[in-house]
Parts: sequence; structure tokens; C-alpha cells
Amino acid sequence: MLEIENSLKEKGYRRIVGIDEAGRGPLAGPVVAAAVILPEKFPVAIDRDSKKLTPSQRKKLFHQIKENAAAVGIGIVENTVIDRINIYNATKLAMERALEDLKTEYDFIITDYVKFDPYPHLSVKKADEKSLSVAAASIVAKVVRDRIMEEYAKIFPHSFDRHKGYSTELHREEIKKYGLTFIHRKSFKIQYELKL
Repeated sequence: MLEIENSLKEKGYRRIVGIDEAGRGPLAGPVVAAAVILPEKFPVAIDRDSKKLTPSQRKKLFHQIKENAAAVGIGIVENTVIDRINIYNATKLAMERALEDLKTEYDFIITDYVKFDPYPHLSVKKADEKSLSVAAASIVAKVVRDRIMEEYAKIFPHSFDRHKGYSTELHREEIKKYGLTFIHRKSFKIQYELKL
């Protein structure tokens, strides 16, 4: 999973950032982006997209990535901002915040099929399956977002620790039963979809 990174290094780029996000599709909660720069020798084995890993596998890899990466940055954009600027722009904003949070210089960025001008970048379809940097960022973003939603589950009657805000049958039943919370994305036309 280092072919893209190696190709960029052959062109002279050294500090390559992989960026990915979690939470573009849910009806509730923030969108979270992570930016990861890997060292020359990265001892962590990641062989699949974060969505294909179990929660325990993701958590284990999350700690390994945090311990071994050259730099990790996190960017979070809340649902109120998503409602104001739309999910696509909110995703890009989360990515920008993740880059800022790296607190280090970089040469080039690999994104998971997101155009990221004016930054020097390569937008790759299914990059989390082709780039180790992006795969690592995908895991970090997913674990951070899951933790946020698990905390919301302690506040609201909704089972955010289980469905993470996605449009599952359980979540839709809970919206009908308990109504919307302040973390639901009103711009996603939830009321219309559920005929509330």
C-alpha cells in the first residue's frame, strides 16, 4: 500500500500527508478528518479500509499509528456548521483543520477522492485501500468520531454508541420516539425522510 507514496517520493516529495474523513453520511454528529504523515519505516501493518475492520482492531491500530506516525492531525466540524455550509464544504474544512493540527511542514497530500485545491494534492478513488497514509488517516478519523458519538450516547436517549448517528433502522425509530437532538443535521432533511 505504499505505491502512491513511493511514486511521489521518486518525484522529490518527502513529507507526504494522507488525509481521510469519517462521518459524511450520518444524520447526526460531526464530520471528522485526520491527517497522517508516516515515517520512512512504519512498523504497523494495515491491510484494509477502516470500515472493514472491527472496532477493537481499529482501536489497536489507532494507538499504534499515534505512537509510530511522524505526525497526526485531527479536524472536527460540528453539525451546525455542516448545516450552514453543506457536508462537502464541511469535509474540506475538517481536512484543513487536520492539516493545521499537524503542526509540521509537508510537501504533498493524498486525499480519498476529494478535490483539495489550492493545496498540492492527489485525489485518488478508494485511496484508503491504496495508500498506507490515507488508510492510517481513515482509522484515526473513524476512532475519534466513534468516541465522540459514544460520549453523546451518555447525554441523549439515542443509541449513538451503537449506530454512530448513521441512518439505521434503530436510529430512525429513536428519532420517531425521542425526536431530534441538537447534534442532528437539520439540512439532511431528516423530518421529510421520516415523514415526521
